[in-house]
Amino acid sequence: MINESAKNTKHFTVALSGGSTPELLFTILSENFAESVPWQYVHIFWGDERCVSPGNAESNFGMTMKKLLKKIEIPSLNIHRIKGEDDPEKEASRYSEEISTYTRKRDGIPLFDLVLLGLGEDGHTASIFPGHLELLDSDKICAVAFQPVTHQKRITLTGNVINNADAVTFLVSGKKKKEIVEKMFKKDPSALNYPASYIVPVYGRLSWFIDKEAGSLL
Repeated sequence: MINESAKNTKHFTVALSGGSTPELLFTILSENFAESVPWQYVHIFWGDERCVSPGNAESNFGMTMKKLLKKIEIPSLNIHRIKGEDDPEKEASRYSEEISTYTRKRDGIPLFDLVLLGLGEDGHTASIFPGHLELLDSDKICAVAFQPVTHQKRITLTGNVINNADAVTFLVSGKKKKEIVEKMFKKDPSALNYPASYIVPVYGRLSWFIDKEAGSLL
């Protein structure tokens, strides 16, 4: 996908996720594709971020910088981080504008070439948590979200933006996710409480990469 964009001299826009599974992916990319991918055509965004500084151990940006960005040749202007250390509401607005500036549009909504997502043990994705399904249909590009247990503030892409992408890919690993995966794929009624169940691209392609442990009940 990136090579095709490069051949057409077009930017490839991707929104990354945090977590242990993407961390493994970023390590593989940096070790095997640092030189073969035309990174100068890639614009990197994040699907969500905790409201912490980039040096904080919980920062999605910080993890990606350590595992991938420091090891590839990519222009600094192509890296669009969420400034988690800034006022959340103001940053959600600023980041929405930055996304609008660097992405194509479809139906008036920003269009990412690829959105990478994880799946939480409670069925959340990005930072859209159970009990806050209104973020799936929000007219905003980005919104401030709250982690329901810790009450930590986060900034997240909304569902309409995620579902407008050309490709959405879930990366799911670990036995703690197996019940969630089973309920979603077997259409259990309780899965309607899981925000991840509502990620169905309007025009694009949805892919799931699930390891043996996470998919053990399927």
